[in-house]
Amino acid sequence: MRIGFIGLGNMGGPMAANLVKAGHSVAAFDMSKPAVERAVAAGAQGAASANAAASDAEAIVTMLPAGQHVRQVYLGDQGLLKTAKPGTLFIDSSTIDVATARDVYAAAKAARMDFLDAPVSGGVGGAAGGTLTFMVGGEDTAFQRAKPILEKMGKNIFHAGGAGNGQAAKICNNMLLAISMIGTCEAFVLAEKLGLDHETLFKISSTASGQCWSLTSYCPVPGPVPASPANRNYQAGFTAAMMLKDLKLAQAAAQSSGAATPLGAQAAALYTLFESAGAGGRDFSGIIQLLRGQPQA
Repeated sequence: MRIGFIGLGNMGGPMAANLVKAGHSVAAFDMSKPAVERAVAAGAQGAASANAAASDAEAIVTMLPAGQHVRQVYLGDQGLLKTAKPGTLFIDSSTIDVATARDVYAAAKAARMDFLDAPVSGGVGGAAGGTLTFMVGGEDTAFQRAKPILEKMGKNIFHAGGAGNGQAAKICNNMLLAISMIGTCEAFVLAEKLGLDHETLFKISSTASGQCWSLTSYCPVPGPVPASPANRNYQAGFTAAMMLKDLKLAQAAAQSSGAATPLGAQAAALYTLFESAGAGGRDFSGIIQLLRGQPQA
């Protein structure tokens, strides 16, 4: 299939490379010239602009930083919806606000094109390994068109429902993750104060009612889970800044919908403090350092 790929950052670059490995013809564009060069080295064709990447493509994948970028790329004066051919399948894997996803969907539908919001979970490792989880919002016919493409970049592909529901699933999931990570970190900090060592708490809680993914797969202290970032001085798999972005999206959605999310609000406040302390580039599990009073340790 001829696929345009727009947005070749830490996530988008490996995702595009996996589409190339699967045998697709990929035209790749990013504002960063080195990012395009890396994509070309991986077998993609470099494109001079987003519209050039989309030219003659059957499907287009976008992975962009925020909602305003998605609006500009799709809805701008020279946006993709004005230049791509009717029938084009658009897959936006950016993590953005639900309203933007639904607005772009409506504009794409009016232009006789298919649009899916398909944010991902799994971090840079999942992008490189092709094991991402996709949470997809949009019409079922479009989802069925997209599924063979998504399966080359991810392991778990979920249709979350109508337009915007992919974004809704992503921000709800990540709000839950942030809250559970903070709770896990608080438990370890309290254990340290009480003289209970990390390994003992891990062995007990991992088989008791405190068991959760933040503990057993991404433990925020070194030792119990060798693959967790805690063993690499919190070198990021998913940065605190990215978690804060998702928490802010969740809070905006909660306010607009009238949902009560007091723990989500507290999580956003703590990650704001962590980022303000200069730790935005650290892994989000490094929030334990803030709780210890040493965010830069």
